[in-house]
This record gives sequence, C-alpha cells and structure tokens, in this order.
Amino acid sequence: MRELIRHAAGLGVRVHFAHIEDDPELLGYYSPMHKVIVVRLGMTYAQSRWVLGHEAGHAYYDHACSGPHSRSKTERQANAYAARLLIDPEEYARLERINPDQHWLADEFSVSVDAIFAYEEHCLTRLRGVTYSRARMGISQWAYRAAVL
Repeated sequence: MRELIRHAAGLGVRVHFAHIEDDPELLGYYSPMHKVIVVRLGMTYAQSRWVLGHEAGHAYYDHACSGPHSRSKTERQANAYAARLLIDPEEYARLERINPDQHWLADEFSVSVDAIFAYEEHCLTRLRGVTYSRARMGISQWAYRAAVL
C-alpha cells in the first residue's frame, strides 16, 4: 500500500482513508479541487489497493467528479490506469499459465477481481491462441507475447 501512496504523492495528491457516510456504494473518490484521494475504511487490502489505484487514475488524468457512471470514458480510463499500475504483465503471463482463474490471479496480485477483469479488458489482446500485452508501434511492437495453452 505504501508504494501506491507514494505514487499518489508523485501525482501531487494526498491520500486519506476515512468513513464515507454519504453513499454506502461509494468506495472512494478523487477531489481535484483539494488534490486528495479518499478511500473507504473497512475494505479488504485487495479492495483498498484497487480503489486507490483507480482513484490515482482519476488524479493522473485530472478528471472532475463523474459520479457512479461505471461505463463512462473517465471510469474506463481510470480502470485501465489502475490495472497497468497494479499488475505486472510478465508476472501476469507467468501466473496465467499456472491458473487462468481470475479470482486466483486477484489473490496472487493482492487486488480485487475487478482489477483482473480491467487488466484483461484494457491491457491484453488475444489473437489466435496468443496473448499480447503492452502494444507499441514499430519494430518489436509487443513487449510481451505468450502462447495460450
């Protein structure tokens, strides 16, 4: 968790863990006006890491509050940012070969299963039995390529 708090500090953002009384569904939020991320107290370590990473995504892109629109562009950007922040592609490829179950992978990375779903949606490309991550343009376009068994 400390590395995520340092990451947020590098973005110029403070992190607070607090009781969020206003909305029982709200797990955390980023306040661009105050440059602060608030994470709900009482969640599991994995949930807290995912929420902090997600809110760091909002801070990185300097998103204004968008509310609970889980499919909005800002939410997708924050999910992709958090997935890249929390999940190492080479470790993911190694672990996925051992067991592709998303819940098991979430436990191995100490993130919520939502992080694994976001990583698979935003960071992986699967073509003809091959999984690619970190697409780039030009020579050596793919940083990692693994055959799916």
